[in-house]
Amino acid sequence: MHIELVIAKLITMLLGFSIAYQAYRGYRRNDSQPMFYVAVGFVFISFGAVIEGILFDVLGLSLFDAGTVATIIVAIGMLSVLYALYGGNHRETRG
Repeated sequence: MHIELVIAKLITMLLGFSIAYQAYRGYRRNDSQPMFYVAVGFVFISFGAVIEGILFDVLGLSLFDAGTVATIIVAIGMLSVLYALYGGNHRETRG
């Protein structure tokens, strides 16, 4: 794997985890259930951004199989964020 690609993937993962951490802080500070789902979603999305290379280079999966696994992980993260935006009965009281 090219070092530039590894660096770009690591930066992407760190940015995603930073967003997830801030969303988690928002969840804890405001007891906001949607922010929890945003945090979980960004963890999955960030992990999915780097897992393809690991599965391909380290574990020896085919590019197709590694890409499929990575896409499923990213899709789970996006579903979590989508749920935070539209799903469930997220009632927040304002006082």
